[in-house]
This record gives sequence, structure tokens and C-alpha cells, in this order.
Amino acid sequence: MTSADLVLPPTDQQTPTAAVFQSPATQPLDAALTEMHVLLEQHGHVIVVYPSSVPPALEQRMYAVRAMLESDRIALLKSDLPPLGIAVLVRQLRQLSICDFSAGVVASAARLLAHYIYAGAVLNSVTKLDRVAVSLKSHAKSWVPGSQFAVLAGPTPQLLKIGQNSTPLSGPEFGTQLLLAKGQLQTDWVTGTLAPAWQVQGLQEAALPSDSPRWWGTGKLVEFAAFLPDISVLYQLVASVRRAKCHWCAMELIGDRCGFCSSPLPEPENQSPATGVLNQGTPAHPRS
Repeated sequence: MTSADLVLPPTDQQTPTAAVFQSPATQPLDAALTEMHVLLEQHGHVIVVYPSSVPPALEQRMYAVRAMLESDRIALLKSDLPPLGIAVLVRQLRQLSICDFSAGVVASAARLLAHYIYAGAVLNSVTKLDRVAVSLKSHAKSWVPGSQFAVLAGPTPQLLKIGQNSTPLSGPEFGTQLLLAKGQLQTDWVTGTLAPAWQVQGLQEAALPSDSPRWWGTGKLVEFAAFLPDISVLYQLVASVRRAKCHWCAMELIGDRCGFCSSPLPEPENQSPATGVLNQGTPAHPRS
């Protein structure tokens, strides 16, 4: 991880914690190299998950460390999920890391699991929101005092103005728990309206990630993420996907792209492209 506040508490005693890759402003290059070398020696492989919103200098540092160590055992996974969604994704990967999956499968599973995380926020304004498509009409409404908006960043972007007759955001069609992180906004819409509409099976609270106000364009927000909490369900989900070997680095993978070298999986000759969850549409999963 690239921030300590994206490391959620473990779900059980078996779930390992995560290391934090520090920025160039707080850690010299030689220290970063030493730390990564130690992690590789201890664990064999390192999977770094980071948001697409990280400063360029931090992303450049990560690639520099991997290049200088000349290691093909470091996966750098950039995610477009908002901060709380990334924190959920990292915890799920931590859960899977103790299963009988190879490092390549765990790394490439990040793209699969992201489709099953419903990450959004309630905002007081969308005027500075540039990571989710917002109409000019919604921008105009955000200038009205007291306006609040419910925004879903993924898996399918949605936006609505909260009002007396507002329809809840379209949510998961499978059993989830809801993680909630409160910013500087007073609202009970998530717990009073969204959670019942999505039929969530549990509600947890977490501290608001420090990068959330910048990601959402305002500090007056309540961020949320609905996710699959059961490790057995996550295991079955990943195990059900066909595995292949990367033709470039020979790592095992699922889906259509290697998690370690980012090389795409070649299409078999005379075969139509895959139509699985990593390739198109919103995934379907039975409600438990």
C-alpha cells in the first residue's frame, strides 16, 4: 500500500497485515530499496496496490525500485477505485494471500475483485468531482444550499441528487457488508436509505482515508463501499476462473492480463474473445 490509512484491520487472526510503500519525501531511495529487498526475502513476492491518484513522484519511485532490484517478483497494480474501495480490495487480497493460490493468481485477481466492490460517497457538492462523469445539470444543482449527492464510482458509475423521492443507487445483487467512513458531512442517508435498499448483511465503520477529500473533490462527504466479506466466497470466485501461464514472465494468472508484468494473454487462434467478468459488463452473482 501507499498509505497507512488504507490498511484496514484484519478480518480474523489469520489475515496478514500490509506493508506501506512510502513516498520519496519521507524515505530515501536506498532505504526503499532495502525495505523492498527484505520483503522479497521474507515473502518471495510483493504485490503493491496503489490508487491512480497517487502523486507521479511516488509512482516513479515504485517503478524505479523494481527496476533497480531487477526483480520480476514485484507486481505494481494501479486501481481506479476510490480510497475506501482500494482499502477493501487490499484487505481481500490479504485474505487470499494465505490461501493455496500462487502469487500470480492473487495479483491478477485484483481486477476481478474490483468488479464486486460497490464504492461511492455522499457529497455536498460535485463541482470539483472529476473522477466520475457528472452532468452540467448536476453541477448546477450543487450550487443550491443544502444539496447532497449520492455518487457510485464503480463498478458502474451513477449519480443522483438526494431528495424526498430519490431512488437509491443500483446496488449489488449478492450479499454484501457495507464499510462506512465519515467526513465533514452530516447525513444518515447511507445507513437509513442505502443500506436497507441494498440489503446489506452488516455495517462497519472506518476512518476516512486522508486522500478521500482530494479524490472526491470535497471534504464534506461520507464514503462507503459494499463488498464480499466471506473468504470462502472470495476463494470460490477466484478459483472458478480459468488459469493460464503468462507467455512473457511465466507467472500464473487469471483473466486476460498478468498481474506482474501486465502482459495481455494472447487470444487463442480461431477462438472468440472471452466474455467473462474481466472483459465486459457488470458481473452477476447470486444473493447469498
